[in-house]
Amino acid sequence: MIVIRHIFLSVFFSLSAFGLFSQDNAESIKQIRKDVEYLASDNLKGREAGTKEERKAAAYIAKRFEKIGLTPLGDDGDYLQEFSFPKVRDPHTGVESEERSEGVNVVGYIDNSAQYNVIIGAHFDHLGMGGGPNSLHTEKAVHNGADDNASGVAAMLYMAEVLKSSKFKRNNYIFIAFTGEEKGLYGSNYFLKHPPFYLTTMNYMINFDMVGRLDSNNKVVINAVGTSPIWKTTLQRADTSKLRFTTSESGVGPSDHTSFYLKDIPAIHFFTGAHEDYHRPSDDADKVNMEGIAIISDFALGLVADLNAKLKLAFTRTKDEDNTSSTRPRYKVSLGVVPDYLYDGEGMRIDGIKQDRPASNAGIRAGDVVISIGDVKVTNMKTYMDALKSLEEGQKAVVTIKRGEKPLDFDVQF
Repeated sequence: MIVIRHIFLSVFFSLSAFGLFSQDNAESIKQIRKDVEYLASDNLKGREAGTKEERKAAAYIAKRFEKIGLTPLGDDGDYLQEFSFPKVRDPHTGVESEERSEGVNVVGYIDNSAQYNVIIGAHFDHLGMGGGPNSLHTEKAVHNGADDNASGVAAMLYMAEVLKSSKFKRNNYIFIAFTGEEKGLYGSNYFLKHPPFYLTTMNYMINFDMVGRLDSNNKVVINAVGTSPIWKTTLQRADTSKLRFTTSESGVGPSDHTSFYLKDIPAIHFFTGAHEDYHRPSDDADKVNMEGIAIISDFALGLVADLNAKLKLAFTRTKDEDNTSSTRPRYKVSLGVVPDYLYDGEGMRIDGIKQDRPASNAGIRAGDVVISIGDVKVTNMKTYMDALKSLEEGQKAVVTIKRGEKPLDFDVQF
């Protein structure tokens, strides 16, 4: 009976993705292409958070949400959720500033009058004209970010169109285009600090970041499957006739699913892999596999169909690895925390703690504000990074934090 039931479920969920979620494939791929080509066009100059081109991209996504029929879930009855973030420095001059920039998330909703909300997200910002620490190109040029991450936005919009008319109504669906991901997960951080519903209603999150380079092997990486025991079980039943996958466990990685994991919300991340155009001006729309985006989106829809029969997913903590890009700057030591990049008080506020790392081993908690490391006073992110640069692996240092209004000292082994 167990074997027969497993076969039945596999067939059912396969049909859910590719039958009940039936669309005109040619028209869907045509729309995916239109979305990617617009967002990755030179006219949007790389969609850097805080620029007028970011606003143009946000306006485009908002119009797509409206056409699909999503309910606005931003500020003042529209789709836009506005916030400010620290403008650390001009990437072309290196001049630091205490000013703040204005960013905007785009948020739409399918209200099925259900108890729980499923979040489907993708960041829409990129590196603008380059020149900052994330760019791997030495000269000023438009970084179009077709794979990173116009592709993920197109996948999210595809799922919104399908789920708007689907029969899977055991959850409500929140669709979010995040800004500021490239600067430090700003948009997802802000959304979770200013959610439209209680976080306890958030069931799970699916994140699309760089899903535009599906190759001939049809292989995708699904990260953060350790954030709930249901992910592996569900993936074992998934239809793999069009898509192969590998997985990683850690809930911490360089994309917006991390923000949800740190709030105890199960979250997974779809990713087709790094390539030579990553964070370079050559990440253009003509290199994106539009059909591949549809295949990945259909696969994710199959997971949604499977989970439609479940209530709230159980959350599990993972052994949090440094699952970050090898191209990003490294220090000799790490405290093993996720900074709150939107914090504008004095010190460096900790948004999350990585398990079995120096901070967690010493007893430091999420929400603590680091005010000194050794002899270095920490007033902001820059002085925090300066303090880390002064340390070597194997050293011990006293880390002073504020917990509420109370300063506490911790002996930390790096």
